[in-house]
Amino acid sequence: MDDTTRHDPRASRKVYVWDAPTRLFHWSLVALIAFSYASARTGRIDWHFLSGYAVLTLLLFRIVWGIIGSDASRFAHFVRGPGDAVRYLGSIVSRREASKPGHNPAGGLMVLAMIGLLLVQAVTGLFSSDGLIVEGPLAGFVDGATSEALTSWHGFVFNLILVAISLHVAAVLAYAVFARQNLVRPMIFGWMRLPQSIPAPRMASPVLAAAVLTGCAAIVWSIASLD
Repeated sequence: MDDTTRHDPRASRKVYVWDAPTRLFHWSLVALIAFSYASARTGRIDWHFLSGYAVLTLLLFRIVWGIIGSDASRFAHFVRGPGDAVRYLGSIVSRREASKPGHNPAGGLMVLAMIGLLLVQAVTGLFSSDGLIVEGPLAGFVDGATSEALTSWHGFVFNLILVAISLHVAAVLAYAVFARQNLVRPMIFGWMRLPQSIPAPRMASPVLAAAVLTGCAAIVWSIASLD
């Protein structure tokens, strides 16, 4: 790279946007959702509960990491209102959008929706019961009618999660077509190409991430031990 390119604000460079904890969270969650579905369909309820505890641990981690984690992972960095999301989607269609590290306004709302739906799914699972043998660790803290209602919600919300996943995949494909950007590669390798004029986001310590994950796992383990 010569001096002219180095100081050209239009020139692009590799920038690490997604830290390893965020990427591991993303792909681990993908695997656990698939495993949770498969274990429920095949009647492996013990495995289903273990998978649910792992999902809840990851969700608690992501919420905390969204507050104290790397810049691109922080909610304050990407959470915007519906109006901003609509304007951003319009800019993609017209191909006028500016490159930006991390989630765009529309993607940010999808992240919140997915976390919210999965959190409801995981929490209702804690209170679920088949009325005979299998029950969640918190089922005994509510009456039978409440547990039955929450069990029903546990099944219904998963359908909403499938819809959200489908929308997410469709958005990734649309972004590749209209914006000509691959969103999967950065979530695998961590980096994306950005203009020289855009500063690289700050990365938080992986040691901090490990400490947060350990604390979240301890909380979920204490809940699971109540049964």
